Amino acid sequence: MKFDLRHLTVSLSCMCLSACANFTAGNLFSHYSAQNSDLYQSLQAGDYQQASEELPDYVAGGILDNLEKGRVYFLNQQYPDSQAALELSDQAVREQQEQATISLSESASSIGSLAVNDNLNSYTPADYELGFLHLYLGLNYIQNNSLEDALVEVRRANQVQEQARKTREAELEQAQQELEEKGVTPNLGSVLARYPDGGKTLQAVQNAYLLYLSALLYEAADDPNNAYVDYRRALAVAPDNRAVIDGTLRVARRLGMQQDLQQLKARYGDVSSLSQQQGRVIVLDEQGVVQALDSWRLSLPLFDSRGNTALYSIALPYYPKQSRSQFAPLILNKQPLNSERLTDVDLMAQRDLSERMPKMVIRQALRVVAKDQVRKETTKGDGIGNLLFNVFNTLTEQPDTRSWLTLPAAVNATEQTVAAGEQVLEVEGRTYTFNVPQQGTTLVWLSRQGRNATIWHKQLGRL
Repeated sequence: MKFDLRHLTVSLSCMCLSACANFTAGNLFSHYSAQNSDLYQSLQAGDYQQASEELPDYVAGGILDNLEKGRVYFLNQQYPDSQAALELSDQAVREQQEQATISLSESASSIGSLAVNDNLNSYTPADYELGFLHLYLGLNYIQNNSLEDALVEVRRANQVQEQARKTREAELEQAQQELEEKGVTPNLGSVLARYPDGGKTLQAVQNAYLLYLSALLYEAADDPNNAYVDYRRALAVAPDNRAVIDGTLRVARRLGMQQDLQQLKARYGDVSSLSQQQGRVIVLDEQGVVQALDSWRLSLPLFDSRGNTALYSIALPYYPKQSRSQFAPLILNKQPLNSERLTDVDLMAQRDLSERMPKMVIRQALRVVAKDQVRKETTKGDGIGNLLFNVFNTLTEQPDTRSWLTLPAAVNATEQTVAAGEQVLEVEGRTYTFNVPQQGTTLVWLSRQGRNATIWHKQLGRL
């Protein structure tokens, strides 16, 4: 039978155009991590200016593209641009969540992605990414001295966190039961916060960075009750972080929570109050860049009754094993700071992928069937047609590696009592000076990539 090349061209074009919502040459023949490799490498090297110049104009749509812009602009100290980009992403998320029914364009996108690849679907951010969206909106407000607006964002972020916990509560309770069966000492933070103690599972679901920052803001706003709620929740997720422990003890004492104080002191010891000549430094230390998803491929040959062979490329995202960047200790007033882990963003990202993987595998299987049906109907057994389809299948089967890839890999936190007055912090070979008032608390925020860092500080008053 004579092969109709025009028929094949029309068929392939319809497959692509049916997914026009995210249809670009990049999404058709490449995947997100590959398209943003220059951006990722510049950020890893700490070249914030170069990274800001390599931000995508349109790769993954209004949600993810603006998340990347908001984060990179923040590191490059383009704070108004960061705020604007994150607000655009927030608006796009709201519009996505408010859709009562799937729109016609979204239905077409799903059909096209089933025939081509998942990158043509609209991007739905993971729970942990939504938490970071509100966290960085909050940090923008803090940097701009707008504490009330920052509190609004942490409240919204807490809603995201609570929903994520409730969604996974049965699994967390199962993990807690397994820990108890192994004789692991109960997590006091989980007991106080009435959280299931899921160990690493809880750390992969809840963001202690967000919870701790929220508690600090409530404390600074003279709202100890809400501060204590979030300190306890942060303690459940990061039970060994001394900054979280000290904050929990401090507010428990202020509220007169005698029973909680007894348990906390028995477990962690006490924390001393500031003298008249002392102040407190709290350092939030972001480190590195979250791991980017890579592509895993497998070619699958299928044979039909006419003896024709079709090659179908199965492509899935995965996190390759790699060592995390190591950073030198922070030096405060010529003394090393004992900074402790608050949040492992890599762990949260890996957890999200594991939850999404079953759906991805099912869609891959459905796509093989859909593509094979189109091939049979279009080529009618013609060898040239089969060859063209093999090439098309191989080139367009791209894994869905979309994720917020400019987030930090990990976040540490530390709290230090100092003599009031000027302080000198050494970070990656540079010095940063700031002041701590008598009996006051100064928050220092920094993010380190490569040999570079972005640093600023704000006064939180008397905590």
